[in-house]
Amino acid sequence: MKIKFLGHSAFLITGSNGVSVLTDPFEAGSFGGSVGYDAITDAADIVTISHEHEDHAGISALPGQPLIVRSECQAKGIAFDVIPTFHDQNHGASRGDNRVFLFTIDGIRVAHFGDLGHPLSPKQVQQLEGVNVAMVPVGGKFTIGPSEAWELVKQFRPNIVIPMHFKTPKIGFPLASVEQFLEGKTDVQRKIGSEISLEKSQLPQPIQIVFLPPAN
Repeated sequence: MKIKFLGHSAFLITGSNGVSVLTDPFEAGSFGGSVGYDAITDAADIVTISHEHEDHAGISALPGQPLIVRSECQAKGIAFDVIPTFHDQNHGASRGDNRVFLFTIDGIRVAHFGDLGHPLSPKQVQQLEGVNVAMVPVGGKFTIGPSEAWELVKQFRPNIVIPMHFKTPKIGFPLASVEQFLEGKTDVQRKIGSEISLEKSQLPQPIQIVFLPPAN
């Protein structure tokens, strides 16, 4: 499996059979230019959408004709499971619903948390059992923040945590920086490039944080 971080909450995840999944594509220039990443040019077979905001559901300019997934389904040999959550701590009253997507590629179980805005219930945490790689928002303000994100992953202990949805020079939202999440953590891998390759048999022991700089 290859994972490429495009920026914000968008990842391109490609299996050894060539099938690729794009998560939460941003619309370049949306929110009055607050999303300053370059437009996504990576083609994908499947696109998952956690919620309908422009920085997570920018599908109009994507290359090709990917299958758009917003609910549980099977597509191109991949089963997509969903944990229904909220974008805020008010049961969706402030910013609506959010979907946590779970799927397995090359035997590696992936969880993408979208814009999760609240702690999970014990039942929801139980659904995360067996997750190997978790893409978790850490920027706060519109999602869980650095400390909440760390408390979350400690509950289900994935092998790898990849932080997302944090402040960068190309993001105008008032988010926390990724450094606020990384501070004080001991098992941190800082990658120079935006892409990593993983094999199930070579996954690290929980919990390793892998920081990927945005490609776009």
